[in-house]
Amino acid sequence: MTELDDTDRRILRTLQKRGRISNAELSEAVNLSPSACHRRVQRLETEGVIARYVALLDPRKLNRPTTVFVEITLSGQAEEVLDAFEREVARIPDLLECHLMAGTADYLLKLSAEDTDDFARIHRRYLARLPGVAQMHSSFSLRTVFQTTALPV
Repeated sequence: MTELDDTDRRILRTLQKRGRISNAELSEAVNLSPSACHRRVQRLETEGVIARYVALLDPRKLNRPTTVFVEITLSGQAEEVLDAFEREVARIPDLLECHLMAGTADYLLKLSAEDTDDFARIHRRYLARLPGVAQMHSSFSLRTVFQTTALPV
């Protein structure tokens, strides 16, 4: 695990909120010289602390306002069953997240859809064809109360 000091944490907090900030603005925000700030960001990238930079899109503006959570229970826990499921689920273009779970369900999926009809299409075309599925329960999000991508650092 990478050792992070207070300056690294300030850099990470700032970048999580303002990913397109220039190095000059970042260095000023964290009270470092531009060259020292650039070196630290490069180290954080090289060490994998900063995994990648992305643009966060507004699903409503892209006509994808419906979020569906799907709990999946598999027919077995053999490695080949898990591998086959994970290989196929990764091919679903509407999939935002897939988590292997401890608890009642084996996997929790987060999907993006236009509406319930679009989710029915996703279900028919992809979910119903996933290998090893014994049970599936879908829940529609009515409203996102809180959402962040920022990790506490």
